[in-house]
Amino acid sequence: MNRIRNRLVMIFLAATLPPLAATVWITTTLLDRSLDYSSTAQLDTLSKSLQLARKEIYDRACDDLKRRAQSGALPPRTYGSGPRPEAVEAFAHSDEPERFSLASPDGRRLDYFVRGDGEIRVYSSDLGKVELNRMAGQIAAARAQVERGDALDLRRGFKLVYLTIAASIWLVSLTLLVYFAHRISRPIQQLTAGLGQLASGDLTARVPVRRDDEIGRAILAFNDMADRLRETTERLVYLRQLAGWQSLARKTAHEVKNSLTPIRLTVEEMVARSGSADRAFLEQAAQIVVDEIETLERRVRAFSQFAAEPPLCPAPVDVNSVLAERIAFLRTAHPEVAYDCKLAETPPAVLADQDLVKGILTNLLENAAEAVGAGGHILSRTSAENGHVAIEVHDSGPGLSEQARSSLFEPTISFKKGGMGLGLSIARKSALLSGGDILLVKGELGGAGFRVLLPAEHGQTHPDRG
Repeated sequence: MNRIRNRLVMIFLAATLPPLAATVWITTTLLDRSLDYSSTAQLDTLSKSLQLARKEIYDRACDDLKRRAQSGALPPRTYGSGPRPEAVEAFAHSDEPERFSLASPDGRRLDYFVRGDGEIRVYSSDLGKVELNRMAGQIAAARAQVERGDALDLRRGFKLVYLTIAASIWLVSLTLLVYFAHRISRPIQQLTAGLGQLASGDLTARVPVRRDDEIGRAILAFNDMADRLRETTERLVYLRQLAGWQSLARKTAHEVKNSLTPIRLTVEEMVARSGSADRAFLEQAAQIVVDEIETLERRVRAFSQFAAEPPLCPAPVDVNSVLAERIAFLRTAHPEVAYDCKLAETPPAVLADQDLVKGILTNLLENAAEAVGAGGHILSRTSAENGHVAIEVHDSGPGLSEQARSSLFEPTISFKKGGMGLGLSIARKSALLSGGDILLVKGELGGAGFRVLLPAEHGQTHPDRG
């Protein structure tokens, strides 16, 4: 569950909903007050009152005119079958027994039509200043205005438009917040998951970097920390394995040495006491035994060197000078091998034990010379990278098999002439104790390739032995 994103959304809701509600209420209230001029409620009431008043005046005028006509107080105008006014003619063709009609255009005269004895009598009454027709027109116009106002309620329209716009803006803002909250919280969630994997022991846990802000830099720091932790763990595991081999080497060297000494003394005594007849054979046999004993002693010394832990003497070392010196030294021993050296112009000095660095380079260059044989080629180079100085050795030999790669730095027993099987193990242990490492890289000449990493002099520390 993405808690950070949900919290951001809740903060947005809490920060926007109360102001939004207050804004809507204040705005609608102001709209109600500011748009009162457009309200037709008063016009509607007034028009209805005038309509009722006109009807009452008209009805009273009709009743008064009829009463006076029936009482004989008003003389009628009588129309027979001859020519008649249009209003009289219209009444004559109707079935109505009587009719009231506003005669003049302004409605100030009221006519009363009555049938009787084959003729039509018309009684008229003057309404004075009351203009009923004009009043009727005004009332009709007012009613039409009311109906148009009801159809076009400006206040309600403003409210609906305002509420629609406010709700749309708020929903768009909420959508954008959810989107950006997801973008912000997703890398943090991935970083948390990566930390959980790393804490559970998965040293291969990494988080992809897709941004260059503070979160991106935190992810880069996590990935760098994971890489360093993996390298440190591998080195600690390797050193722990070496410690076990060292213990075994010390025990083996002690046991073999205890057996070699009496064997050698006995054989020498046997040669000293043997007769002259068999002396040549005994000397030859004794020499063979002595040579084999010396070989065993050399192997014992190698085991002792592998198990020994002399104190470190770190000091600034010029890797260019040391590498050139080692190559010059080995050219004499292997004149049949071509050496190519590419030195960095001004690499920083490394802080390490110079004897250990010489031992590392001697071992790698000697192994490369033995691998390429006569006519072979060895490439050496130095460079500076990420606070370290790199020394690479590439050869044109047959390369390494997968089986050899899997146990390349593990201590083994070698039966090749002069080989102990401990050279690369001792070399890597020396590099680790100097604060660096030896890595197997892709060979540039078709054979094997090794890279020695040693810490630069500034700001580096080194572990103590023992």
